[in-house]
Amino acid sequence: MVLSMSVPRLSVLVLTIAFGLSSCGFLSSPEVAPPSAKSPSAPTPPGLEEFYSQEVVWRNCGDADCAKIIVPVNYADPNGPTTKLAITKVKANVEPIGSLFVNPGGPGGSAFDYAKAADYIVSPDIRDNYDVVGVDPRGVAHSSPITCLTGDQIDEILEADGTPDSPAEEQQVVEVSAEIGQSCKDKAGELLAHMATIDAARDLDIARALVNDPVLNYLGKSYGSDIGIVYSQLFPANVGRMVLDGVLPPDLTLEQVSKEQAEAFEVAVDDFAADCATQSDCPFVGDGPSIAQQLRAWLEGLDSKPLIENGRILNEPVATYALLSYLYFPPSDYAELRPALSAAVADGNAKPLFELLDARISRGIDGRYLDNSTEAFYAVSCLDRPFLGDKVKVQQLAKEWAVSAPTFGVAQAWGLLTCANWPAKSADQPVAITADLAPPMLIVSTKHDPATPYQWGQRVAEQLGNARLITWDSHHHTAYAEGSECIDAAIDAFWLSGKLPAADLVCE
Repeated sequence: MVLSMSVPRLSVLVLTIAFGLSSCGFLSSPEVAPPSAKSPSAPTPPGLEEFYSQEVVWRNCGDADCAKIIVPVNYADPNGPTTKLAITKVKANVEPIGSLFVNPGGPGGSAFDYAKAADYIVSPDIRDNYDVVGVDPRGVAHSSPITCLTGDQIDEILEADGTPDSPAEEQQVVEVSAEIGQSCKDKAGELLAHMATIDAARDLDIARALVNDPVLNYLGKSYGSDIGIVYSQLFPANVGRMVLDGVLPPDLTLEQVSKEQAEAFEVAVDDFAADCATQSDCPFVGDGPSIAQQLRAWLEGLDSKPLIENGRILNEPVATYALLSYLYFPPSDYAELRPALSAAVADGNAKPLFELLDARISRGIDGRYLDNSTEAFYAVSCLDRPFLGDKVKVQQLAKEWAVSAPTFGVAQAWGLLTCANWPAKSADQPVAITADLAPPMLIVSTKHDPATPYQWGQRVAEQLGNARLITWDSHHHTAYAEGSECIDAAIDAFWLSGKLPAADLVCE
C-alpha cells in the first residue's frame, strides 16, 4: 500500500463533508469593509501581458458562471505551448465586495467543483458579500486533466504490498512504483513537468486579474494552503484576506511529510481504538491499547490470508487504506466503519468494507475511477518534493518508522519510491518563506488532525511572522465550516472586515 495516496483522494473528501453542512451553524458578522491592496498590485510579469489581458467568455453552468482561461505550459517560455484551465464563479447573493477563491486540497482536488458548492462551504454572510471562485489547477479535474492510469492500474497500486517481507515483495513495490512514473511519462505529455505548486500559484494570479480583483482573497484547505503560501511569496503585493486551513508547509521534504503524517495517523489509530473499546459493535475486545494491537495483528494477517470479494482482494494494504480513509475524520464517522470492519473481521465478508472504501476514493461499481486525483497527486507531489533516495534508503527508513508508526510507517517509507522514480523534474527552485513579506494571513490548525498535523500550522505561522494562528481542539481535518462557531466567526470577520482575531485564539 502507498499511504502517501491518502493525501490526494481524502482531501477531496472535505467536499463530501461540506455538502452535508447546514448553514444554521454559522454566526452572523454584519461589519463589512471591502478588501483592498495595501500597496499597488505587482506589475504584470514580463512576457505574460497577453495572458493577463485575455478576454474571458463566461457561460451559464447551472447556478454558476463558467469559463476557460489560457495559461502558458512553461512560464519560462510564455510563447510556447499553452493549456486551458477551468474556472467557475458563483455570484454573491447581494453585492460583492470581491471574489473569494477556494481550493479544497489534494493535490488533485477540484476547486471548480468545490466552488460550485458555495452554499455549503462558506457561511451565508460570505455568500452575500463575495463571489466564490474556483480554478482547477492545471492537469486536474476540468483543467486539461492528465490521465496516466487505468482503473486496473490504480487497483494494482492500492493492492501492492507496501510492507514487503521478502526480496520478491520488495521488488514488486519497486516495479509498481516505476510503472506509475512510466505510464505518466508515456501518456501525460509536456504538462507533466509543469504541474508544480509554483505553476498553480502563477496560474492563480492570472485568474485573479481576469476577475478584476486587485488582491487575492482565498480559502486554501489542506494542500490548498500550500498553493496559498507559495502565492504569498511570489505575489505579496497581491495578497488580500487569505485563510490557510489545515496547513501543509512548502519547505518540508517528502521524507519529513511522510514520516510526520505516519506518526500522526498512528495517534489516530489509538484514538479509534479507545473509542472502539466503548462501543458495543467494536469487532475487538479489551481496552484501547489492546484493541489497537488486535487491529494491527488482523491487518498483518491479511498479508498471507486476504479476503476475496467478487474477484477483488482485501489484503493488508487495501484494508489499511480503508481504515485510513476514516481516520481523516472525527470519531462520529467511526459509526460507519465499525460494522464494515466487524463483517470483515468476524465473518470474512469484505463487501461492506469495499463499499465504504469505494465511496471514499471515487471508484465506480464498474471499476473506473471518477476523477484523475491519483495521477495529479503523484505529478504535483513528486515535482514539489522529489525523493533522492533509493531502495536501500527506503529499507533504512522503513525500519526506523516502524518503531514510531507501527501501523503506517513501513508503507509510508516504501511509498517514497514513486517519487524516486518520477520521470519529470521541476525547473523551479523551492520557494523560500520570508517573514512579513505579505499582509497578515490566518493560519488555522486542528489539534488532532492526522493529515496536516498541528505542528505544521505552528511552523508556518512562525515562518510568516505576522500571521495569526487559530487553533481548534478537535479531530477534524481542516476547521472552517466543520461545525465550530468560534472558528467560523473568526474567519468570517476577517473576510468581511479584515479584522484579525486575538493572537493565539483557541476554539474548543
